[in-house]
Amino acid sequence: MAARRISTYDTTLRDGEQCEGVTLSLEDKLAIVARLDAFGIDVIEGGYPGSNPKDVTFFQQVAAMDLHHARIAAFGSTCKKGVAADADAGLADLLACGAPVVTIVGKTWDAQVERALQTTLEENLRMIADSVAYLVAAGREVVFDAEHFFDGYAANPAYALACVGAAVEAGAASVDLCETNGGRLPFEVEETVRAVCAAFPDARFGIHCHNDSGCAVANTLAAVRGGATQVQGTVNGIGERVGNADLCTVIADLELKMGLDTVGAHSLTQLTSLSQYVAELCNLSVPTHHPYTGASAFAHKGGLHASAIARFPEAYEHVSPAAVGNSNRMLVSELAGKASLLAKARGLGFDLEAAGADVQAVLDDIKAREAAGFTYEVADGSLGLLLMRHLGLYRPSFTLESFRVIVDDREDTGALAKDALSEATVKIHVGEERFVATGESTGPVGALDAALRMAIAPSYPQVGAMELIDYKVRLLDESQGTDAITRVTITTTNGHDTWGSVGVSENVIEASWNALVDALEYGLHLAARP
Repeated sequence: MAARRISTYDTTLRDGEQCEGVTLSLEDKLAIVARLDAFGIDVIEGGYPGSNPKDVTFFQQVAAMDLHHARIAAFGSTCKKGVAADADAGLADLLACGAPVVTIVGKTWDAQVERALQTTLEENLRMIADSVAYLVAAGREVVFDAEHFFDGYAANPAYALACVGAAVEAGAASVDLCETNGGRLPFEVEETVRAVCAAFPDARFGIHCHNDSGCAVANTLAAVRGGATQVQGTVNGIGERVGNADLCTVIADLELKMGLDTVGAHSLTQLTSLSQYVAELCNLSVPTHHPYTGASAFAHKGGLHASAIARFPEAYEHVSPAAVGNSNRMLVSELAGKASLLAKARGLGFDLEAAGADVQAVLDDIKAREAAGFTYEVADGSLGLLLMRHLGLYRPSFTLESFRVIVDDREDTGALAKDALSEATVKIHVGEERFVATGESTGPVGALDAALRMAIAPSYPQVGAMELIDYKVRLLDESQGTDAITRVTITTTNGHDTWGSVGVSENVIEASWNALVDALEYGLHLAARP
C-alpha cells in the first residue's frame, strides 16, 4: 500500500524573509525557487504582489521559469471590510500577478476581528467567503490561511469553525490552520486539528506553525497526526521572531519517522545541500547542531562512540546520514564524502576517478579550506578551479602584479547621500604582456571589477558577456570586530550559466578580489569549453 502523501508548502520567500537580518535579492529568490522546484516542493510562496517593485518583478520573471514540479503561490489578504471582493485592490493584485495558487489570510479569532479589524463577526465571514469565491471563480487554486486559528478556537470554537466553513463552502482547496503566536503545545494542536477535520470530513487542511515555544516542528507533526495533509514551513526554520516550522526537519521526520510521502527518498538525499544553499543565499549559517542537516548532526568524537560507530552505527545515529545527504564527520569532510565529491565533480565536467586524481587529497584540501572559512556550496566556480588545480588542468588566464583602491568622499548632505567614488588601478600580466587599467565605480569592488575587465578585455573579449549579479560579505568571527576574517561570495552570469565564487581574507578588499578573479577565471573556462 502506498504511503499517505503530505503536500509541502514553502514560505521561505515570504515568511522566511521576514526574519530579522534576512534580505533576499530578486536573483536570490529566483535561485531558491529553482532549487526548491528541483527538490520537489509542491507549492512555493513568492511574496506579496504589488507590495514592492521586487516582488512585482519576481512574479513576472518566475512565470517564465521552466518549473518541473512546484506551483507558485501569491500571498495576500481577504478583501477589506465594507469592500466587495471584485472591487478590492489587493485581490486584483493577486490575480494580476498570474500565480496559479493564491493564498489569502483571514481572521478566525473573534477578538482579533473586533479589536484589530474593528468590524463585526458577520462582516468578517462575508470577507472570507466573498474573497475565496471571487478568486476561485477567476480560476485560481485558493489556500485560506486561518490566522490565529488555535487562539480563536480556544476562545470561541463555534466562530472559528464558522470561519473555516465560510472558506470551505466558497471553494478553498485547502484551509491551513495557523498557529500564529507559536505558543501552543503538540497535544493541543493535535486535538484541535482532529476536531476540525471531523467537523469538515470532505475538506483538506494544512498547518502553519511558528516556533515561539520551540514546538513548531512537533506541532506540525501533531497536526498531521490529527489529519492535516499540507505542511507549511521555511527552509531552516527562518522567520519572524524565533522563526517558523523548519520544513527541512518536518520533511525528514515525515518521511523517515512517520512513513509518509513528501518529496521522496531520492530528493531527501539533497536535504543537507538544500539547507546549506538557502542559508548561504540568506547570508546565514546552518546552525552546527541543526537536526539532520547541521555539521554536527552526525559528528562523533573519539572513545566509546567512535569505536561503536564502526561496528554498530545505529547506536548513535538515529537515521543514516546518507538518507538526508549528510555525512559522518568522523570519516569524511563537510562535503559529504567521496561519493558526493565525485558526483559534484562530474556535474562540473570533471571525472576525478578516470583522471586518476587522489580523491582523498582533494577532500583533505577542501576540508582545510573550509576550516579557514571557505565554503563551496554556492561557489561552483571556485570549486571547479580547485578541482582543475588538483588535476593539473589549471592555467591562469592572467597573473596579478598589484592592485590599489582609493575611495574619495566629500562633504555631503547626510547619511543618505551617495557622492562617494571609488577608483581602482590594477596591474596584470597576460602571457608576456603587461596591462595597466583604472576603473571607477561607487564602490571599491565595482571599481576593481571595472579595472580588471578593462585590463583583460583585449585578450579575453568573452568577459564582456559576464555580469556580476550578487555580492555578499560575511564576518566569520564577529568577536574580532573589524579584524575578523571575512568571506565574500560573488554570483556571476554569462546569460546562459550562473556560477558562484568565494574569497576569504582578513581584508575585505582582498577577499573580494580573490572571489572576483575566480568568477572571471571560471567564466573564461566555461567560454572555452566545446
